[in-house]
Amino acid sequence: MPKALKVVPHDDVLTMLESGAAGDLVEYDGGSLRLVDVVERGHKVALRPIERGAPVRKFGFPIGRASQSIAPGAHVHSHNLATALGGQGSYAYAPGNATTPEHAAGAATFMGYRRADGRVGTRNEIWILPTVGCVARTAERIARQAGERVAHLVDGVHAFAHPHGCSQLGHDLDGTRAILASLACHPNAGGAVIIGLGCEENQVAALLDEIPEARRGSVRFLVAQMSMDEVAEGVALVEELAQAATAERSPVGLQALVLGVKCGGSDGLSGLTANPLVGRMADHVTAAGGSAILTEIPEIFGAEHLLMDRAASSDVFDAIVELVNGFKQHFIDHGEPVSENPSPGNVAGGITTLEEKSLGAVQKGGTSPVADVINYGARITARGLTLLEAPGNDAVSSTALAAAGATAILFTTGRGTPLGFPVPTIKIASNHDLAARKSGWIDFDAGMVLDAGMDAADSALLQAIVAIASGQETAAERNGEREIAIWKRGVTL
Repeated sequence: MPKALKVVPHDDVLTMLESGAAGDLVEYDGGSLRLVDVVERGHKVALRPIERGAPVRKFGFPIGRASQSIAPGAHVHSHNLATALGGQGSYAYAPGNATTPEHAAGAATFMGYRRADGRVGTRNEIWILPTVGCVARTAERIARQAGERVAHLVDGVHAFAHPHGCSQLGHDLDGTRAILASLACHPNAGGAVIIGLGCEENQVAALLDEIPEARRGSVRFLVAQMSMDEVAEGVALVEELAQAATAERSPVGLQALVLGVKCGGSDGLSGLTANPLVGRMADHVTAAGGSAILTEIPEIFGAEHLLMDRAASSDVFDAIVELVNGFKQHFIDHGEPVSENPSPGNVAGGITTLEEKSLGAVQKGGTSPVADVINYGARITARGLTLLEAPGNDAVSSTALAAAGATAILFTTGRGTPLGFPVPTIKIASNHDLAARKSGWIDFDAGMVLDAGMDAADSALLQAIVAIASGQETAAERNGEREIAIWKRGVTL
């Protein structure tokens, strides 16, 4: 007998944990239901009659409105459920709704690299950052050659290629510069080499102005047009930094960890397994005095009230409202509906509307108060949960998380992706099938939530995070998957 899950007692739908055929009796906690349609795993089935135009609830909140009458046992998806999202919203501050999480793994420790400014890295690497796409491959050649020479001194040498930095203006150029400057300041980088071409808009001198004085001793720069041999010069600079960056790991508590939380290629089980499990990890870290960062602002539309209700102050509440409404207006200004989501892969996996996707996605932020809101390219300054301005795009948002200071990224997925980013990117599958099929991509199988329970999965994932923060390679690191992507928002000259 196929099984299904009712997330909240007054939900109108069940989520299938196994695929079922028309006529099958589906078992769920509280009863059974006979299917009238074929319903795949991760998809929804109506638990009771739903009239046309009525709201349909999952996670305890509406995920859209029925576009036609739906009978009990019928498949609920794009053919009979539509988004109810519109434009900008109006919101009211309700102080006192934020609470501190109760479940904290305060005794957990990892082996990290203590930095002079008090931050702690999970890696000790040299990063090479091109100011412009013209020298991106040059940066990669420097990394390959230098990496062999300093392998005994640091954990790795990595170049982060991108196509931007030239023909950019104003706010668009500022965003590129902010991301690169923030990466140059990252605690996982024992040192950074900034390489420019010389004639680009993103000038090396302007980029260095964005880097605090205290960090500049660990940053070197070169301009290729002014160098007789830019590769040899770059390799020498990496060797110089690596000699100065030698460090030993030492035990530190979870308060030293900065977790970026992200979902990509989600399916109908992501909001039931992987995302709430990652929310627990965020709560462990923030309750211990550490930091977590949540982003993907267009993928909280329809669930933004859950974050606003947890604002630590009226100023933070106002900043969340401004961020959400500003992003919605960005869509409207470009002639796009704010509900232009989920993706084809999400739909195939059982997610129907943006409200449903968002209600699952915000769970990655756990339950702690929202302590701060920061702009794209900015670095975190607050302990607790920070909301970061960035789009939903996997590569752009994950790069922004790293630039903001995340020393590890928890990346949940129901469909799978091989991508990795500057910091250890821990891939967490929402289901057993993905974890088994793509074991070369996946670091943790959150499908165990449905078998062994949330507490057992919580303990296992925390142990895996501690091991990776202490130096164990992620699948993406083993595969050489290290990418950045910069949010391009303006005109190109």
